[in-house]
Amino acid sequence: MTVHDMDKATETYGGFMATLKWAVPVIAVIVFIVVALIAD
Repeated sequence: MTVHDMDKATETYGGFMATLKWAVPVIAVIVFIVVALIAD
């Protein structure tokens, strides 16, 4: 059986959350621009 490596899991989760913190606003801005272009 595999041994759970919590240090590695915590590092991966931290990296994922850091990426998510900037990705969500960028996606929101892109969606806003697309909606504004469609509305015209």
